[in-house]
Order: sequence, then structure tokens, then C-alpha cells
Amino acid sequence: MVPQINPKQLEAAMKKLGVKQEIIDASEVIIKTKLGKNLIVKDPQVTKVNMMGQESLQIVGDIVEEGGITQEDILTVAEQADVEPELAKKALERNKGDLAAAILALKKK
Repeated sequence: MVPQINPKQLEAAMKKLGVKQEIIDASEVIIKTKLGKNLIVKDPQVTKVNMMGQESLQIVGDIVEEGGITQEDILTVAEQADVEPELAKKALERNKGDLAAAILALKKK
């Protein structure tokens, strides 16, 4: 918040500018990345902001990373499928970090 401004006055000023905010009562926010990693926001404060028809979310909280492709995963797939680590990494990416699926996909080739 802006210091020394009454929250009601701030809300009225934002309304005049065409900015609408809505608090979303969320208990957890999960962002799933393309590589299979999850970013989990614990105890989030989520605000949906509509500014001139463009909607966005503002999320504040404690972020925890989960999953993702590790070097150990790459080496395991490379060894099991008898391929170079770079091929193993690509197979893991295509299979969203699923080791078994990556190994099977590489063995089919």
C-alpha cells in the first residue's frame, strides 16, 4: 500500500483510473512448468487486477519448488537406455520428467 493514504481513498482513486481489484481466497497456488517442475505458493495472498480490460494476477506468498529434471534423473535414463545424457535429457523433457516413459521411448528407437 501507499503510505499515509486511506485505503478507501486509494480504492476510489484506482476505480477512477479504471483499475479493479478482487481478492481471491486461495489456500495454495500451483504453477506447473513445461519441464515438470511445480512452483507451489503456500499461504498465498492472491489479487486479480483488471486494468482497462487486461486481467492479471498478483500472487504473494512462500514459494516452494517441487519436481523438475535433475542431473541424477538424466544419468539414470542415459544408463538404462544406453544413450548419451543429452538424448536422455531431451527424452525426459518430452515426457515431462517421467523416467520410465523416457527410458521406454528411447528403447523404442
